[in-house]
Amino acid sequence: MRQIEFKMERQGLVKIGQEVEITAHEALSGTSYIIEPAVAMSACYKGRDRLKSTKGIVRDIKENSRGYYVIAEFDE
Repeated sequence: MRQIEFKMERQGLVKIGQEVEITAHEALSGTSYIIEPAVAMSACYKGRDRLKSTKGIVRDIKENSRGYYVIAEFDE
């Protein structure tokens, strides 16, 4: 299992235990992932660290002074 953290701007867009679908977005600095439909975005990952899965399960949602963070788990 592999976990990825996504930044979410508003509370309540996903729930713990929910299956989410992600899409990859290529950039010069690496690949970032978005929980669809544009719910949350991950950091950039280099080629060797890219995800192979397109679906994952929300395991946790954390809140701090910078916003909400979704921890999603992927079967890799």
